Amino acid sequence: MNVPAISLDAPPPVSPDLFAVGEIAAVPAMLDIICHASGVGFAAVVRVSEERWLACRVRDEASLGIRAGDVLRADTMPCRDAWQKGEPVIINDVGAGKRAGTTSAGRPFGFRSYISFPIVTSDGAVFGTLCAIGVQPARLDRPDIAHIFRQFAALIGTHLDAQRQSAGVDHPRGKDGTAAPAQVGPLATLIEHLPVGAGLFGPDGQVLLANSALRNLVRRNQPASVPGEGPGWTGYAGDGAILDPQHHPFPRALQGDIVSGARFLCRSDDGTEQWFRITGLPAPAGAVGDGLRIASAPAALLLVEAEHGSNGAEHALQRSEARLQAAFELVGLSPYGWDPATGALEWDARLKAMWGLPADAHVDQAVWLSAIHPEDRPRVEAAVTRCCDPAGDGVYKIDYRVIGIEDGVERWVSTHGRTRFEDGRPTRFVGVALDITERKRDEAVSRACEERFRQFAEHSANVLWLANLKSRRLTYLSRAVRHVWGVPPERLTSIENWLDTIHPDDRDSVERAVERVGSGDVVVLEYRILRPSDGIVRRIRDTFFPIRGEEGGIRHVGGIAADVTGRTGARIYVVDRDAESRQALLALLHPAGYEVQLFESPAALAEVAESLQPGCVILNLEAAEPDGLTVARALKVGRLALPVLVVGRSHGDVGCGVRAMKAGAVDYLEKPWQPSALLTAVSAALAELRTDNERSQARDDAKQRIGALSAREREVLEGLLAGGTNKSIGRALGLSPRTVEIHRAHVMETLGVRTLPEAVLMAAKAGVQPTDAL
Repeated sequence: MNVPAISLDAPPPVSPDLFAVGEIAAVPAMLDIICHASGVGFAAVVRVSEERWLACRVRDEASLGIRAGDVLRADTMPCRDAWQKGEPVIINDVGAGKRAGTTSAGRPFGFRSYISFPIVTSDGAVFGTLCAIGVQPARLDRPDIAHIFRQFAALIGTHLDAQRQSAGVDHPRGKDGTAAPAQVGPLATLIEHLPVGAGLFGPDGQVLLANSALRNLVRRNQPASVPGEGPGWTGYAGDGAILDPQHHPFPRALQGDIVSGARFLCRSDDGTEQWFRITGLPAPAGAVGDGLRIASAPAALLLVEAEHGSNGAEHALQRSEARLQAAFELVGLSPYGWDPATGALEWDARLKAMWGLPADAHVDQAVWLSAIHPEDRPRVEAAVTRCCDPAGDGVYKIDYRVIGIEDGVERWVSTHGRTRFEDGRPTRFVGVALDITERKRDEAVSRACEERFRQFAEHSANVLWLANLKSRRLTYLSRAVRHVWGVPPERLTSIENWLDTIHPDDRDSVERAVERVGSGDVVVLEYRILRPSDGIVRRIRDTFFPIRGEEGGIRHVGGIAADVTGRTGARIYVVDRDAESRQALLALLHPAGYEVQLFESPAALAEVAESLQPGCVILNLEAAEPDGLTVARALKVGRLALPVLVVGRSHGDVGCGVRAMKAGAVDYLEKPWQPSALLTAVSAALAELRTDNERSQARDDAKQRIGALSAREREVLEGLLAGGTNKSIGRALGLSPRTVEIHRAHVMETLGVRTLPEAVLMAAKAGVQPTDAL
């Protein structure tokens, strides 16, 4: 909320403290930066005493109405706490009941957030505070804001000390008695007098302002480069990770963000390294003096401090060691050392526990070797010999078993390390060890399960398959694919190869099923294939299922494909909107040995018809929608093995049954029907279905047998269909009668028939035409 400006009491005669602060040309830029960084809208340099709070320099964007020279009662302002204790006071929110400050005349003004840092001079005295006041709650306890306040308060204290030392020197004054403005802008003054390296940089990296401290700090790097940017600089986050360049202080400050104390390593061209801390601040528009134009273009103010001595390297080393130790703890690694000359070992408690020893047990080379499994010891000794050979790479990497010395427990250990050599002699070995017992047990169980699965898959009549969705490769096909698809597994290497074998009318539904499984669904679908070996149509019932990885994602899918070409089953699909009628049909059909599936509407059946097993559909036309016969037409057009039996009341309409039959129904029963009549009609429909399937199977079998004939044998068969004799066929083919007789015998054997009429009948089923060459 906005607090209206108030008229404060007239200040006492002009205070020398106002002159002192007014002579610090950088203060306006400081207050501008503070208002922008904190977002509270009011900032001031304040002289504080036991009784008074005197505003020496003010920036008031919150319309509090406080001006330079205004006095408030000190006991109503948190600044007095900072002045008395010499410590910062930070209040994010004083609470819903807004706290009030009070002028010397007793007039209050409200605030909700407050931050105040003491300004301390070289003699330890607290001059006052650098403060900011907000009329709304604000996050003022952020490290970046505290860093800015601390730097600016220290700079103001330094200037006040300098003024004391130069007391007696006249300074030009403005009309209001404050210091006259300098020839350069306040931001330039601030940059030049900051005790750390500071510079102002344009969005293109151009150096707009830089103090001597900054030029000295980065002299070894490219003179015109932005601190923290370029090939010589590497930034690090608090956890030691390398900072993304877009999170560096310079680009963040250009975007209006504040970045406090980011750590950077600067590598110069001569190989030397120096650690720095860099703070990035958005530059306040209009705060630059004459000759520099920021205008609407963003600019960044960078503060750069060097980390002296080896603090930076030590800090990085400590952080790296902490991260390494955390990594060891996370995965259970145990680092260890070995002296090849003396055999001395350095083991931690975790590694001793792998050998079945307590944490305080003594270990040496003899103790280590004594626990190694006898079957693995020769491999281990050979690996040690190789890693100690100066002619090799010194690498030691091996998995082996140990038997606990005190607990007798068998464990698997995986170890990896390297030997250090001096003057051709091994002097030091450092490595890590990991207990992999659980992993080895899991691998053994997995191998056993995989072997059982493969045995099951290889002896199953169903085709078991696995596919990688990303690479679109079929990674496994069981042996049954030879029988069902008629080709060896190596012929179907990809999902595309497999889709090419599917009937064109069913291919879209299969592709959609694969997509659904990739989304996590389990799909059961029936489709037809055209066997690549002979073109025979087979009906497949496939169960698609997703296979999730350890991360939870789905990269693989699997399926169990059953050949259901010859199955007619004894399934009944009842379509009846009336629940009572559905239950009556269920009570009749179940005792008769039928499996019954219920649907409330023809649309519900049509939605899943392609995935249903062959069976008979009972459609109650009376309870169905007006276009209920549409599903019968659709099943007929789709040539699905689902004959439809329609039941209903014609109400004297003799055309009702005719319309049902024309729509594709195999029979029509008028209500009320007799249970025996319904069962007879169902039995007849299923019998016709079995007959159709037998015809189809016989046709497929004939095509398969004909496809097994050689080209010459097929020519002989075509000649026999044309009524040719051995001699006439031989003349047409350029063969002797004896050769034709041999081919004829092979044809009869391949087709599995004994007489010529049987061979002719099978050829007709397969669609073989007689030759016209005779």
